[in-house]
Amino acid sequence: MSGRSCLRYNTPMPRKILHVDLDAFFCAVEERRDPSLRGKPFAVGGRAEARGVVSSCSYPARHMGIRSAMPMAHAIRLCPSLLVFAPKIQIYSETSRQVMELLDGFSGRIEQVSVDEAFLDLSDVADDGETLARRIQACIRDRLDLPCSIGVATNKLVAKIATDVGKKAAPDHTRPPYAITVVPAGEEAAFLAPLPADMLWGVGPKTASRLASLGMHTIGDIAAWPERELHARFGEAGLEIARHARGQDARPVATGRDVKSISQEVTFARDLRDDRDLDRTLRDLSADVGRRLRRADLAGNTVKIKIRWPDFTTLSRQSRLLQATDQDDEIFETAVQLLRKVRPAGKAVRLVGVGVSGLAAPTRQLSLWDDGSEKSRRLLTVLDELRQKYGEQAIQRGGMDDTRRAEHGWLHHRRSEEEA
Repeated sequence: MSGRSCLRYNTPMPRKILHVDLDAFFCAVEERRDPSLRGKPFAVGGRAEARGVVSSCSYPARHMGIRSAMPMAHAIRLCPSLLVFAPKIQIYSETSRQVMELLDGFSGRIEQVSVDEAFLDLSDVADDGETLARRIQACIRDRLDLPCSIGVATNKLVAKIATDVGKKAAPDHTRPPYAITVVPAGEEAAFLAPLPADMLWGVGPKTASRLASLGMHTIGDIAAWPERELHARFGEAGLEIARHARGQDARPVATGRDVKSISQEVTFARDLRDDRDLDRTLRDLSADVGRRLRRADLAGNTVKIKIRWPDFTTLSRQSRLLQATDQDDEIFETAVQLLRKVRPAGKAVRLVGVGVSGLAAPTRQLSLWDDGSEKSRRLLTVLDELRQKYGEQAIQRGGMDDTRRAEHGWLHHRRSEEEA
C-alpha cells in the first residue's frame, strides 16, 4: 500500500496495547467535507490579523515548514497561498465520537486520551498486534474516510512512542503516513535506546537540559545510568524516568476518564487594560465554567486564574474555598480577587482564564432555614436550560455587549478541555 509504513521487530508479543492516533485530524475532517482540499496546503486555526495560531495543518503545509501552535501570520509568510479555515469544533467532536464508538467495537477496554487519540487493550484477542492494527486502520479509513497511525507494544508508553516513530519514518511527508509500528515483548529497551531523551514521558525541556549536562542525550543513555543515581539527582521523578527508559510501564488501559478541572480562557486581539472590561470578562468566563459544572453535576473547591501579559509571560494563581461550589458568583468573586492580587493597576493583559478544580458531586443539604445557595442553584439551572433551548445569547447578565467585545477584539473564546 503506497505511502504506508510498517516497522517490525519479529518476536512474540503476549500483551497487546495499541495507541491509535488520527493523522492531522482537523484537516482530515475538512478534507472529508471537501475532497478538493487534498494535496493542498491549508490550516485550521485563528485569523492572522487577529493574532490567531495554527491548530492543525495539512501535510503539504507541514512540508513547507508550518506547524501547530505557529502564529498564523508566520504560517502565511511561509506559504502565501495557504488556505485558512476556522475550527468547526462541534463537527470535530462528533467525528471523534464516531471514531471512539468504532474503536469500542474492537475492545471494551478503550481509553480516550484526547479528541484524536486512544489506547486499546486487545490482549485477549487471538490475532497478533499487527493484524489488529491493520484491521483497525482499514476500518477507520473505509467507514469514516479518515487516516490514522497506530503503535503496538506491551504497554502504553512504548505504544505511544511507537506511533510517533512510525509517523516520522514515513517516506512521503506530503500525505498522511498511515504508519503502523510494532514493538514486541522483550524489544522495548532496544527500540527506545537510540531515540532522543525528550521523547520519553516525564522528560520536558528543563529535564532534558539537565540530563544532557550529565551526558544523557538518548533514552539508552538514561537506561545505562544506575537507578539510584537518577533517584538521587531527580527524586521520585528519577525513578519513573529510569523505568520508562527501560520500556517499563505497568499502567492499565483505563476505561473511565475522570474530570479533574474545568476551565475557560480568552485571548484578546488587542491587549486589554480597562479594569471594568476585565471584570466583565472574568464574569463571563466564570458563568461559563459554572454552567459546565452544573451540566456535569460537579462542584469544585479550588478556583484558579490564568494570566498572560503582552510579553507572553504566563502565570496562574489559585485559591481554595471553604466549600465546593458550582455558583457563578462565587467563582467570579474568587477569580477577581486573585486577579487584583497579581495584576498591577492598568497593566495590559493579553489572555485571561478562569478554572475550577478539586471536583466532586455537589453537596446539597436540606435545612429549615434556606441560606439561598440551593435557591440560587435552582435558578441558575433554569437559566442554563433556557440558554440551551434558545441559545447562549437568550439571557445575559449586564456586561460587555457584542459591540464592546468587537471593539476590544476577542480573538477566541476558547473552551479548554477537561484535564485528565
